[in-house]
Amino acid sequence: MSIEKVTHVYTGRVIEVNVEQVRLPNDHLATLEIIHHPGGAAILALDAANRVCLVRQFRHAAGGYIWELPAGKIDHNEPPLQTAQRELAEEAGRTAREWRSLGEFLPSPGFLTEVVYLFLARELSEVASQLEASEVLETHWLPFEQVMQMAQSGELRDGKSLAALLRAAAYVQSPAR
Repeated sequence: MSIEKVTHVYTGRVIEVNVEQVRLPNDHLATLEIIHHPGGAAILALDAANRVCLVRQFRHAAGGYIWELPAGKIDHNEPPLQTAQRELAEEAGRTAREWRSLGEFLPSPGFLTEVVYLFLARELSEVASQLEASEVLETHWLPFEQVMQMAQSGELRDGKSLAALLRAAAYVQSPAR
């Protein structure tokens, strides 16, 4: 693939929008609308009681409140783990001694360059949360099994949260049945 031509359309606070003509691997010349995003990190924070931190956050684009894991945008090219650590403190009021990468998630690769880095955080300690003025959210700690049921029922609809839950399941001990 090669980029033949880029027409810049818009630069905002977070994203940049371009119309890009690209030569595809099959030699077809395609005109694509591409949104460039700096990426982000999402955290599945698991406490000693096997509870997951979920935030119930107002998302205008989703039409109201949705459930999701603490997460945020990569600022100033910071490493993804640093983003995760900052967002866990800001949104959940926690730090973690143990961090495990759960890999990457591509939210919508047909037109969006965003990569979301997924992390499992354990051995948590409380700190003061510091929400931004534009963040309207409630923090909840729910049993891992209940959060998995929310994912399976469709009550939890956020893609990055679903991906992190799926990947973290191998590392989380389920209670004996």
